[in-house]
Amino acid sequence: MNRWTCGIAGCGREFDGPEEVIVHQTTEHQRHECAVCGTIVPEGYFAIRHAFDEHTRSEYVRAYDADSSDVRAREAVKEEIEENADLQRVVKRLNARSE
Repeated sequence: MNRWTCGIAGCGREFDGPEEVIVHQTTEHQRHECAVCGTIVPEGYFAIRHAFDEHTRSEYVRAYDADSSDVRAREAVKEEIEENADLQRVVKRLNARSE
């Protein structure tokens, strides 16, 4: 089984599945403030998803001083997570932690 690694700078912890990585990023890392709109979101997958679902690619490039390779890398992460993770399971786990 392939391990999933937290891609947040300085972390590198490994997990058995993508759901565990997302829960880890949401609960163990500081929140991220979107440079486009100022919304506070969990770091990692949820920050990437917010950026690309809520804003245009050009807004992302300008706000984060990014280039096309940065966009492609983050889109690849988003796609890989969405193809492999049970996001409903993630939501249930996060909700259970907050009760």
